[in-house]
Amino acid sequence: MQKIYFLFIFIFLSLFVKADDKFKIVASASMLADMAENIIGAEDEVVQCIVPIGGDPHLHEPTPADAKLVADADLILVNGLTFDGWVEKLIKSSGSKAKVITVADGITPISSDDYDNATDPHAWMDVTKVYTYIKNIKNAMVELRPDNKEMYEFNYGVYLQTLKDLDKYALEEIKKIPEKSRILITSHDAFKYFGRRYGLRLESVVGVSTEAEAQTADVVRLNKIIKKNNIPALFIESTINPKLLKELAKSNDVSIGGELFADSLGPKDGEAGTFVNMIKYNVNTIVNALSKSKEENKATETVDTGESSSTTNYITWGILALLLLGGFGFVFSRLSK
Repeated sequence: MQKIYFLFIFIFLSLFVKADDKFKIVASASMLADMAENIIGAEDEVVQCIVPIGGDPHLHEPTPADAKLVADADLILVNGLTFDGWVEKLIKSSGSKAKVITVADGITPISSDDYDNATDPHAWMDVTKVYTYIKNIKNAMVELRPDNKEMYEFNYGVYLQTLKDLDKYALEEIKKIPEKSRILITSHDAFKYFGRRYGLRLESVVGVSTEAEAQTADVVRLNKIIKKNNIPALFIESTINPKLLKELAKSNDVSIGGELFADSLGPKDGEAGTFVNMIKYNVNTIVNALSKSKEENKATETVDTGESSSTTNYITWGILALLLLGGFGFVFSRLSK
């Protein structure tokens, strides 16, 4: 009996030490957290994200919960390139002793067209740039946990091949869009790396940061581009208010081609719930809309609206019929007395 008692104590303490021994990795944005999970393996470490799914990292305002998350971290992953500049102040104020890795280190960024000494931070939108991201994550983990080096190296190799396949897929799919239609108009300038790699001209309502506000000149410029090139569709983004882009589409009688993901992944169980799925979803959405003519997109939009309206009409008439029958029944019962 005493042996069983000590065995239970040993198992309990072992579980406690194992849980406490887990490294806590914190990423500024969901794309980075997903990349880390692929390299690290969720069973051995805890990977958490500061900006919630669907949140805008450009505009994120740290909370006390964020400060605690960072304070308890062993490793913090940031993008850099002015994408998540608020993290530095958060780390300092939290008193965190965690190792901080800028995953975009080693990447030559695209310079801003509007501001001197400013760069476009959305390097992950070119899948080949992510090779550098995951290498930096892998090297950081090897340094922190050398005993797990073989596992990290193996996971890195598997994920690298997945990314290479994804890059090839994007290159081949974008070619299906007629050359004259390879113009991508979005809410903000998050797709420049994507466009350079995969052969699309990029135009947006505002610049690389969502903090910028659209100017009249931006709207006039886009109106001209849409008309001149007979643009078949515009695209909204998951983290940005779509109102202005929808107004732009409506004023030019152009369809919304779909919702794209750039600064955040989609819900975990959704079509854009991982980085790989996010890129694939974006590619498929863009190809589907830009491969059609403006008229074809509008026709599809009309069919959807018509079906919805028909369903609504059937329900409305059904309710009215029931009310009328009920009324007749009430009158008949009164007359029968």
